[in-house]
Amino acid sequence: MAELADAAHAVAEHGTEVLTVQEYITHHLAYLTYGRFPDGHWGLALTPDEAMEMGFWSVHVDTLGWSIFIGAAFLLFFLYIGKKATTDTPNGMQNFVEMIFEFVDARVAEGFNGKNPLIAPLALTIFVWIILMNTMDLVPVDWITGLASLIGEHVFGLEHMAFKIVPTTDVNITVGMSLSVFALILYYSIKMKGIGGFLSELAFHPFGKWMLPFNLIIEVPTLLAKPISLGLRLFGNLYAGELLFLLIASMLGIVQLPAHFVWAVFHLLVIPLQAFVFMMLTIVYLNAAHESVHDH
Repeated sequence: MAELADAAHAVAEHGTEVLTVQEYITHHLAYLTYGRFPDGHWGLALTPDEAMEMGFWSVHVDTLGWSIFIGAAFLLFFLYIGKKATTDTPNGMQNFVEMIFEFVDARVAEGFNGKNPLIAPLALTIFVWIILMNTMDLVPVDWITGLASLIGEHVFGLEHMAFKIVPTTDVNITVGMSLSVFALILYYSIKMKGIGGFLSELAFHPFGKWMLPFNLIIEVPTLLAKPISLGLRLFGNLYAGELLFLLIASMLGIVQLPAHFVWAVFHLLVIPLQAFVFMMLTIVYLNAAHESVHDH
């Protein structure tokens, strides 16, 4: 009972050192950051303060690495299934992949009225990639992070090395994805409508040319809000979920197990839902980009 009481008073052990709840959560929310120090040399940040000093051009090695690894694994797996696919006796894995294809294809057919062979593959990539990145949040918070800390301490001499494994809890990843979608929105808006049509849509919609200032006040923020809302919605939901997992892990001791189970079950709904929302908004935004000015 004394041990449970100690755990309830918020301590978490890392090696031989005992961390407070605040230190424990701060450590798990920090990134493995690589960048340029103020004195000019490049390297890994040892503290959050050093990471801040590196400025804008620093790189979160952990979340960037995991996102690339997960994306590459997903593409290779789908490529393997595609090459092994057969119409005679499809196995369970092929049926599962085909089910995902059919689900995404149906959503594209419902939400996209134009003709563009890029939209369905893009929607499929977004949907599966985000689901897989989100699913990393179900890995117990101390497993991979703790192993990385041990490796960092004993191999690289980095004590309590930060290491995050959920890419979608990094706003750089989510906003980077949303900005990529935004670039496609601008590209297809200009390609389908022309630069004049695109600008006239911003200037003359929805109240006509005599209300140009008011149209710009409405349309420009609406346009710029698309990538911001896409990226921050995904980041906010996954970051909040990870934070709650950390709070449960640091404050409840042994009785954290049922709490973890309940939150993980709820999180099973959040993981695909956020991927679905990101995919559907991408389809809707690109559909609007393909519409002519006269369609509005």
